[in-house]
Amino acid sequence: MLIQIFSIIAPVFICAFLGYCWGKFQQPFDREFVTRIITNISAPCLVFATFMEASIDMQPFLSVMAGTFLNVCIVGLIAFLILRALNFDLHAFLPSQMFPNTGNMGLPLCLLAFGDEGLALGITYFAVNSFFHFTLGVAISRGSLSLQHLARNPMFFTVILTLALVYFNVRAPIWIINTTELLAGIAIPLMLIALGVSLSQFKVSSIHRSLGLAALRLSLGFVVGLSVAQLLELEGAAWGVMIIQSSMPVAVFSYLFAFQNKRSPEEVAGTVVFSTLLSFISLPLLLWFVLP
Repeated sequence: MLIQIFSIIAPVFICAFLGYCWGKFQQPFDREFVTRIITNISAPCLVFATFMEASIDMQPFLSVMAGTFLNVCIVGLIAFLILRALNFDLHAFLPSQMFPNTGNMGLPLCLLAFGDEGLALGITYFAVNSFFHFTLGVAISRGSLSLQHLARNPMFFTVILTLALVYFNVRAPIWIINTTELLAGIAIPLMLIALGVSLSQFKVSSIHRSLGLAALRLSLGFVVGLSVAQLLELEGAAWGVMIIQSSMPVAVFSYLFAFQNKRSPEEVAGTVVFSTLLSFISLPLLLWFVLP
């Protein structure tokens, strides 16, 4: 079991560490360009290619989609009550509690823990989570909702199109599948390297508050993820993926949105850094819990 857990965690750590070293040695890295490549091209291609190749019944997909929606709502409600009771800025810290890092860290773990089935289900969670993060999360951070962001969200249209093709059992031409697979291949390594570079460049302020919010994100995500998995009676890979994805640390995008909207970006960066560092400690226990 220890060897299995190490074989899952090691590639994630190594790729993120390479990005961290790249950033520390001040090598050129255009974060905005990489973010746009991932969100607009490689991640949608990863969704499409994986769903086209996956041979899984629709029921687990639909259950994970429903579970992701429930998770976002429940975590958001609990975090809202806690943050409001502590008189914290909801615009700054609520999105970081609601939306975990299901891409950079969650997808590699789902793939390595449960294979192609885990990746397909992990992408389902990632797609739904990303849709709400780039719409509701941006709206909370900004303080207003813009339909233009939804209209420009490639992930939303990719998920709708792909689910329609899978539901009606329509297979895309092989040249389209091969092209999207090629573009999808850069997604996960680039996500992990970008995570490492981001961690190397963050400046942390208000350590105690950032550390507390980081611990809240990880513990709240695990408890709610486990509860949702039990409520929906998920089994096998779907059960493990639901818990893994919901237990991930704060997404780097939460910092980017806080920075764009001037919502305490340094403190949000602290929650990203500390939740990621704490997750490196909690991941072995998490994998031990979910692996058969």
